Amino acid sequence: MTDQTTILDMLESAGHARDARRRFIRLCGGAAAMAGGLSLLSACDDDDAQSTPFPTPTPTPAPTSTSADIDILNFALSLEYLEGAYYNQAAFGQAVSAELTTGVGTQGTVTGGRQVTFTDPVVADYAREIAYDELAHIRFLRNSLGLSAVAQPAINIAGDASGAFTAAARAAGVIGPTETFDPYANDENFLLGAYLLTDVGVTAYRGSARLITNKVFLEASAGILATECYHDAAIRGTLWAKGLTRSAIYTNVTKISDTRDSLDGPADTDQDIGNAATANIVPADGNGLALGRTAPQVLNVVYQNRAAVSSGGFFPAGVNGNIRTSAANA
Repeated sequence: MTDQTTILDMLESAGHARDARRRFIRLCGGAAAMAGGLSLLSACDDDDAQSTPFPTPTPTPAPTSTSADIDILNFALSLEYLEGAYYNQAAFGQAVSAELTTGVGTQGTVTGGRQVTFTDPVVADYAREIAYDELAHIRFLRNSLGLSAVAQPAINIAGDASGAFTAAARAAGVIGPTETFDPYANDENFLLGAYLLTDVGVTAYRGSARLITNKVFLEASAGILATECYHDAAIRGTLWAKGLTRSAIYTNVTKISDTRDSLDGPADTDQDIGNAATANIVPADGNGLALGRTAPQVLNVVYQNRAAVSSGGFFPAGVNGNIRTSAANA
């Protein structure tokens, strides 16, 4: 579906859904202030008042979308399937609704995943809000793409010896060659798993922005990028704060960052969170711009391979769509 009027209708619907979600969060509880100056405040009461939503801006008439735009959005949808699967399982112990997984290409199943027993209410609240957003991204991209939307591919988010998280943690040296990394075991492991995925999602949207020609699609992509940046900052900030009492967190994040950076070629496309003396919440270049990766570089990271391959890691059968091969960086 590329008709501009229809997309604007969807944007308006998304706004109503966002307001409803915020009312829900306000009624059910919020997060306490977080060390390092980050905070998320909410009141638990039955006040039904809400701020007046901002009107949806009227975009400049957009050109007809190209096949390249469709390919880029479908690539983004594949990444959203992965993030949606992880956060929905971690926050709620549920798979993404079957109605949101159909489409063009081979539909796969999700291996692994379960609800985390959170001990920190801040982390639990972040997990739930991010899960809601990722599901909304899946719906929005699928509606925007219409009949061109790709199906959810096979995804591996298992927390056992066969899981992609374990393979990534072993490659980074976070665990030993025979140990297992379970991102659902506790708050810290969940945050490290989230850092593995969401950091990459930000660079993917940043890298693809210049390739989108349809202005409506570009505006939508920019909106999702901004949301992913908020998610990433919350995750990185929470990890940094917890590292003040658990210095091993800084070491493990640095190992993950260095390993990802080695997968996608010689460019500096990744940064850690700093240390107890100096935080690095925002991974940016010298101009303060978010780091970006090309689509093949993103696939290097999620396939966990330096070579030009079409499957592996979190996507054992590859992704659906025309963008599916990683770069040759061996």
